[in-house]
Amino acid sequence: MEFVAGHKGEGVNITAFNEIFGEYHQRFIRFAEGYTLDHASAEDIVMESFSLAWRHREKLTRSKFPAYTLTIVKNRCLNYLRDQKIHLRAAEELYAHGLRMINNKINTLEACEPDDLFVEDTLKLVQHVLDKLPAHTHEVFERSRVRGQSYREIAEDMGITVKNVEFEISKVLKLIRQELRLWSILGTIVCLILLRSLFY
Repeated sequence: MEFVAGHKGEGVNITAFNEIFGEYHQRFIRFAEGYTLDHASAEDIVMESFSLAWRHREKLTRSKFPAYTLTIVKNRCLNYLRDQKIHLRAAEELYAHGLRMINNKINTLEACEPDDLFVEDTLKLVQHVLDKLPAHTHEVFERSRVRGQSYREIAEDMGITVKNVEFEISKVLKLIRQELRLWSILGTIVCLILLRSLFY
């Protein structure tokens, strides 16, 4: 940028400024808008650039004033674009993070086999109930359900009546049903929580 010496009487006066502004204002806006792609931002940049150039009017000749102003416009446009780049990069990182989370949830759901889960969880639940049973009750149930003995065979082997065997088996089945009912309620709550986390 070429400057004049700035002696008294040199520089750009208000009349010259108004003429330059009238001639270049819209042209500079079109120039800036070509890069910002936003008319309001382009107008702001041009007005700020003319204002800054006016503050340096004593150092400029009339012929250099438009180029000096356009240089300011160019630099303001560069700053605008750099800011936009930062914002876009941040938005891309947020988008990528959100996309990864969604993909993880999709992959988890795709890999989920409900039948397998129910079978596995049911077996664990039954085993949990059995582990808490008294040894006598546990043996009766195991002989019936694992070894396949009849109630009469169990009664004879353990020295108890068939009614006792029926009572013990019935007691265990009731406990298992209670646990399954509770597990079903908890499972529904968990599913609702998972669905909420996926869509909100």
